[in-house]
Amino acid sequence: MILAVDTSLGTAVALIDADGAPRAEASASDPLGHAEVIGDLLVETCRDAGVGAVTQVVAGMGPGPFTGLRIGIAAARAFALGRGVPVVPVPSHFAAALTALETETQPFAIVTDARRREVAITVFDGADADGIPYVVTDTVLVRAVDAEAHLDGIRRVDVTTLSATALARVGARALAAGRTLTGEEPLYLRHPDVTLPGAPKKVGT
Repeated sequence: MILAVDTSLGTAVALIDADGAPRAEASASDPLGHAEVIGDLLVETCRDAGVGAVTQVVAGMGPGPFTGLRIGIAAARAFALGRGVPVVPVPSHFAAALTALETETQPFAIVTDARRREVAITVFDGADADGIPYVVTDTVLVRAVDAEAHLDGIRRVDVTTLSATALARVGARALAAGRTLTGEEPLYLRHPDVTLPGAPKKVGT
């Protein structure tokens, strides 16, 4: 079985067979409570999937907020380490694009809320020979009010939740084709607001 974990929007976990058939899926829509729910979702999904060995773990790499992505990726890596199986990094927008391809026949843009009145946009056009959504334009961060001008007529698909089953299927197809879709570094929407304090000021005597 292939396990997928994504925390780019809410928290989503799924298990599929090697042929892409879903075994179990669980999710929570809260965009902030990843740490509180991810353990329970993993337990629930593994229980519902029944008998079978997990052979790969697919980690959603964003775009997403700094803390949320770190929690999901850390959970995926910890699970993989405990089972002694590899982690397959997949951009999260690929999962949304695979779902959109069930109805979209023209170039389209996956659009997700990036907070602070901004959106993350990735443009796709169909799927390639391996069945993986084909990226026309890499992910960019733009002001929400400028999204339509940026897209210049390309149909937008606004996504508020992400299917971990679709993410697992993208990862399975990448594995079958021997492809790496992204590196080990997450695609953060922006750097965290917290900064390290500077050196203490000297006090005169």
